[in-house]
Amino acid sequence: MLSKRIQTLSPSLTIAIATLARELKAEGKDVISFSAGEPDFDTPVAVKDAAKASLDAGHTKYTAVPGTPELLQAVADKLKRENGLTYATNQIQTNNGAKHSLFNLFQALIDDGDEVIIPAPYWVTYPELVKYAGGTSVVIDTDDSTEFKITAKQLKTAITAKTKMLILTSPSNPTGAVYSEDELKSLAEVLKGTEVLVASDEMYEKLVFGDTKFVAAASISKDMFQRTITINGLSKSAAMTGWRFGYMASAHTELIAVMNKLQSQSTSNINSITQDAAIVGLNGTIDAEVEAMRVAFEARCQEATDLFNAVDGLSVVKPNGAFYLFVNIKEVSNDSMQFCKDLLEDQGVAVVPGVGFGSEGYFRFSYATDLETIKAGIKRIEAFVQKLKA
Repeated sequence: MLSKRIQTLSPSLTIAIATLARELKAEGKDVISFSAGEPDFDTPVAVKDAAKASLDAGHTKYTAVPGTPELLQAVADKLKRENGLTYATNQIQTNNGAKHSLFNLFQALIDDGDEVIIPAPYWVTYPELVKYAGGTSVVIDTDDSTEFKITAKQLKTAITAKTKMLILTSPSNPTGAVYSEDELKSLAEVLKGTEVLVASDEMYEKLVFGDTKFVAAASISKDMFQRTITINGLSKSAAMTGWRFGYMASAHTELIAVMNKLQSQSTSNINSITQDAAIVGLNGTIDAEVEAMRVAFEARCQEATDLFNAVDGLSVVKPNGAFYLFVNIKEVSNDSMQFCKDLLEDQGVAVVPGVGFGSEGYFRFSYATDLETIKAGIKRIEAFVQKLKA
């Protein structure tokens, strides 16, 4: 009865682990979950006030498929002001989160047999959506030694006559790795003269630490601007996960037009109330709140990194962004799925196995929670690892 296409799709492992943790908690079990990629902060008041005002104004009807003119202009203004990128409003589409952005993009661009280069560790959704579109994922493996970033040499080796796209994620989910301007330039040099497009997922751009500077892939050069589709939103930086707001921008107006056609036959416009609220999230009004969240995440990152690196048998590269640690467990286990299952059963701690992100021998730890919970959770993980090493 079911289509062959839908049967190839796997459920999201991160959502599955988070759901299991919630179910165990509901049963009364003592569970600490570090599985969800969701800020523990509330959405800024100004955003909520904008939503209330939208309701009071009766903005509860259909809008244009890509978004209201005001919202599209707010996205364009943000990209110009913060990233130095100039887009017309007809080069922008708003979506129900970045997953929806990627779904539209891959359905519009990928044909059967097209290859999409994906650096690993990768966000679990990338290869699934590529597969659903009929494409083939070409995975480039990375590890701690390169801070989980691909090199120009690796990229050059991976490109074939069938390569349609490269997916870049900076800052990264699940590793927190951030590509520097020089690193992006070296990748851009490899892409020159090819027809390879770049899907640049920049959802965590506001969450970078220390002296790290976020650089938008499309800002590297005119060539990169032409080949890059920028994907972003407000879920992580503005604590708006449930609002479902994402957007895409591309220099290729015809690509946006085609995706508008697709969206007109699937979801139509995104939630009208969210659109009004997102304008406030984009225009600088909440910058102070976003910065406060970033500072808190940076402190948590340092604390969690230090605690994990003090555990005999575990190690982690301190990330430069996002709110995840990708913890190396290779000294104690070569089966991250089993490790995580046993950890949940033995200590009531939920983390996500690295195999789900394309990298065995690790687990992803989200520190999007308070410091006391982080300390308590890592203490339990240490107790579990000590049992394994005994």
